[in-house]
Amino acid sequence: MTTLSVVIPALNEEAGIRNIVDRVLAVQPALRDAGIEHLELIVVDDGSTDRTAEIAAAQPGVRLLRHPANRGYGAALKTGFNAAQGEWIGFLDADGTYPPEYFPQLCRTAAEEQADIVIGSRMAGAESQMPAVRRLGNRIFAGLVSLISAQSITDSASGMRIFRKSLLERLYPLPDGLNLTPVMSTRALHEQLKMVETPIPYSERVGRSKLSVVRDGMLFAQSIVWTALSYNPVRILGLIGMGALAATAVAALSLIVLRLQGISSLGPVGAFVVFAGVALAVAGLSVVMLGISFNYFVALFHRTPVRQGLFGRPLIRRRLEPAFGPAGVIVLALGIALSVAALLFGLGGMAMERLWFYYLTSAGLVLIGVQLIVAWVQMQVLEALSIREQLVHEDLGQKAGKETAHAWSGEPAGVT
Repeated sequence: MTTLSVVIPALNEEAGIRNIVDRVLAVQPALRDAGIEHLELIVVDDGSTDRTAEIAAAQPGVRLLRHPANRGYGAALKTGFNAAQGEWIGFLDADGTYPPEYFPQLCRTAAEEQADIVIGSRMAGAESQMPAVRRLGNRIFAGLVSLISAQSITDSASGMRIFRKSLLERLYPLPDGLNLTPVMSTRALHEQLKMVETPIPYSERVGRSKLSVVRDGMLFAQSIVWTALSYNPVRILGLIGMGALAATAVAALSLIVLRLQGISSLGPVGAFVVFAGVALAVAGLSVVMLGISFNYFVALFHRTPVRQGLFGRPLIRRRLEPAFGPAGVIVLALGIALSVAALLFGLGGMAMERLWFYYLTSAGLVLIGVQLIVAWVQMQVLEALSIREQLVHEDLGQKAGKETAHAWSGEPAGVT
């Protein structure tokens, strides 16, 4: 018998808790048509100081759980998740903004799409009474999640969804605050769970909203970024570093244009552009290399394949990584050669007003070359550590005449 456990976190919702409970219980016939034979309704009172718990406890068909003190939206949901007995868990807010009448549709979508998680999307075209500021914020969060996971999502922070209870171990840890939903979405995408969205309408809430647009918005963005960093650091750090390298390319191009126009001397702005270009080149490359190295550390910690998803495919790991060492030697040699040439020019009488440009450029090349060489050496060591277990199993297997074990490193099983 398939069971859906619906969890409703509630904090001082006496004005709307009875209505939302009645609406959830009323969808049982439609749930049966969608293949859900049993509905378990759990209300988690998160330290309310009004009559929320009393009203919920009086409703037939409600299982009430209580926190003695307020612990947070996410903490209330996790209490409900851990107590749920269904194979599927769903949740929605107690304020009447989400339509429980759409739970059957979410369940049908899960069955038809063989999905692990189905999100009720408020941003997918259905009627919505969401304030404009919050709509903009949700678009930004969804765009951020899509960017850092390389997968499209329209509503990463939706508070109405269903998921398989068996996936909790892969979705945890989740935060105790309102940022549980975007963290769950980010973690699910990086765990490569099949997540599907279906449009739902969104209504004006009953009572006063507990969401702070600025404070909680910053928390959402921070939580999304930090969660993604724990899976695929090179995706975020690489994008930042590539942005810095792009700015360097623009600075270099502007200097070339000036030179072609016959302008050989630089004013204050031109000198700043040169300095900024060199600094951004070194910093951008350092950040990219840091992201790649972090991906190895993440793989070693989680014992999972190394991901290199900067461009949405394992381009760096397969083609570019082996070239870091030779490229570093070449760039380092160019930097040293340029500095020696500048020294000779200076000894020959060239004015320091011209020599500074060559010295600054040579310093940038030397630093970039050293960074590439250091990164290459670090990656060789981390690669050796990542395949050590494979090699041990192979040696033991050969001696024992058994099949060798499968490697857990090697080529990425999937990139994000």
